[in-house]
Amino acid sequence: MNAAEVPILVLTGADHDYAQRLAQRCQLQVLSATDANLDQHEFVLELTPTQLQLRWLAAPKMLPLVVDFSQGKAAFRAAKASLKDEAIGRACGLAKYKSATILDGTAGLGRDALVLAQLGATVLLRERNPVVAALLLDGLQRLQHSDANLATRLQWYDDSYQGAIDVVYLDPMYPKSDRKQRAAVKKDMQMFQQLVGADDDADQLLADARAKAQYRVVVKRPQHADFLDQQPPQSQVISKKHRFDIYLTEQSHDSSQ
Repeated sequence: MNAAEVPILVLTGADHDYAQRLAQRCQLQVLSATDANLDQHEFVLELTPTQLQLRWLAAPKMLPLVVDFSQGKAAFRAAKASLKDEAIGRACGLAKYKSATILDGTAGLGRDALVLAQLGATVLLRERNPVVAALLLDGLQRLQHSDANLATRLQWYDDSYQGAIDVVYLDPMYPKSDRKQRAAVKKDMQMFQQLVGADDDADQLLADARAKAQYRVVVKRPQHADFLDQQPPQSQVISKKHRFDIYLTEQSHDSSQ
């Protein structure tokens, strides 16, 4: 769907100026609660006095979607993360590059980025969908107040960034038409998939990532999925539900994980 059709609805008591800044940055529309006509919208971003949340108007009983790096299941998992238990950390080479700078090129709801940051990496978040970007930016804003130390390791990325990037991590959305992908999807991810859809240019993402990464590109894929751009990786880390395909760059002569 067209993400520009998802407005930011400013609820009573919320910061309207903050909504305008966020909308301008993500190229979204702002509506006030008094004059909003939501009949033409499938989704709406609600700015409350405490957070930005995505509501699926076609599924009113579903809880709104929020990016929260400090509380909830994702934050609990990340706080307990260890290299032994987290395949993503091993795939990104954190056993060797303990304080690596990682660009998460498909940040989504930031859950994998949060794990990598808790494992010691500095993670730059990039998200092309403007609605999801707004949720991430709001989550990062609140993180600065709740955990300033962690906030230094989770940062927004834009094209003006000039620093070195050790690893690029990609988790492109897989087509929803795939039957194995449709089974047992959590409710919050149903909302996310309905909003975002598939990354039809996923093959191009790999080429772009290889141009940016100093040491490796890591691609998270369903176990049965094809390699991105039909390019076999140099190595893999396999977890219970996914695999992580590892592409080493010319600058990296290390095949270890």
